[in-house]
Amino acid sequence: MRGAGRSAGARGVKCPPAAATTAAAAMALLHSRRLLAAPRLAAAASRASSWWSHVEMGPPDPILGVTEAYKRDTNSKKMNLGVGAYRDDNGKPYVLNCVRKAEAMIASKKMDKEYLPIGGLADFTRASAELALGENSEAFKSGRYVTVQGISGTGSLRIGANFLQRFFKASRDVYLPKPSWGNHTPIFRDAGMQLQAYRYYDPKTCSLDFSGAMDDISKIPEKSIILLHACAHNPTGVDPRQEQWKELAATVKKRNLLVYFDMAYQGFASGDINRDAWAVRYFIEQGINIVLSQSFAKNMGLYGERAGAFTVICSDPDEAKRVESQLKILIRPMYSNPPVNGARIASMILNTPDLRKEWLTEVKGMADRIISMRTQLVSNLKKEGSSHNWQHITDQIGMFCFTGLKPEQVERLIKEFSVYMTKDGRISVAGVTSGNVGYLAHAIHQVTK
Repeated sequence: MRGAGRSAGARGVKCPPAAATTAAAAMALLHSRRLLAAPRLAAAASRASSWWSHVEMGPPDPILGVTEAYKRDTNSKKMNLGVGAYRDDNGKPYVLNCVRKAEAMIASKKMDKEYLPIGGLADFTRASAELALGENSEAFKSGRYVTVQGISGTGSLRIGANFLQRFFKASRDVYLPKPSWGNHTPIFRDAGMQLQAYRYYDPKTCSLDFSGAMDDISKIPEKSIILLHACAHNPTGVDPRQEQWKELAATVKKRNLLVYFDMAYQGFASGDINRDAWAVRYFIEQGINIVLSQSFAKNMGLYGERAGAFTVICSDPDEAKRVESQLKILIRPMYSNPPVNGARIASMILNTPDLRKEWLTEVKGMADRIISMRTQLVSNLKKEGSSHNWQHITDQIGMFCFTGLKPEQVERLIKEFSVYMTKDGRISVAGVTSGNVGYLAHAIHQVTK
């Protein structure tokens, strides 16, 4: 024991009781990493969450919600009529042959992946303007326009909304048709504009409330902004006739309104690119300087490529150059420059005669299939013995159809027949095929008889 004591004393390990306790506690903490880390993690978590504790859960997207419910359904006859994308007659996503050919041509050129200019691909923006305005357009030939590439229709609309917020000094009011595409409201609202509405759709007749629209538009304060769907109005599928467009143009000109055209379906609505752009061209011919957003998602099937364009018609080429300079200043801090691949594909199609010809044939084929499905749906409803007048289904145009179904009828369609659509009764006719149109007609008849 003495030896042990001397040895310990020689090594200097002579701790007072308090120090020994402290040392033991320290060693216990060192060996228990969980005890040491837990308070720190809890404190860190508390600090991190406190910044966003006020953030509320946002409402689910109504269309994406339909798709999610559809995916969960196990019924083999289920139908998704909510999605806004074209499907072939087998219900499958469709890539145009001209798009495949354009992609192959682009790949063969082994092009680089460098940034585009802020305003986008020049060949694409010029071709987009020509497609919308027409090759013989005075505004196009004189160069009194500016077109910049946008991130599909949504991005192009947002460029325009921000431009108006900054440079349209006369008013902050944007008048939307009632109803309008759901994204129009947040696009303009988030850009700092004030949203107003004018009558457009009559739910009693499932058609255009032209007298209501004209009455409201004639009372819009001068120098306000009005948004018009160039063709295939989303969500109703109800468009003015050419004579009605002429009356609208006269009233708009008299009220000195700035027209913002949204053209997301050129060629896809009627199958004719010139017919679908008629309103845009007519307004310009009448001396109304418009702004315009275009999308190539639907008419070229370039949904995920995000190819779009925003155009401003100006009084002369000098004004166009000044507007272009300011559009670039707006775009630069937004996303710097647009994506290249979709613009290359669209440009290749529009600027290559053989591909352009093939595209016009294909886009007409898509439009014709949609029109055919409308006709077949009405025919099958009659076969089911429905006594309702379904003419509005064939009178409407484009991808979407306002069926006139009530929310409780939509609910029954979903629960009893696994037919999914938005609660307002809007369906994407692209989701209807020759294989399921009979089933859809039967289901609609059962909930409406």
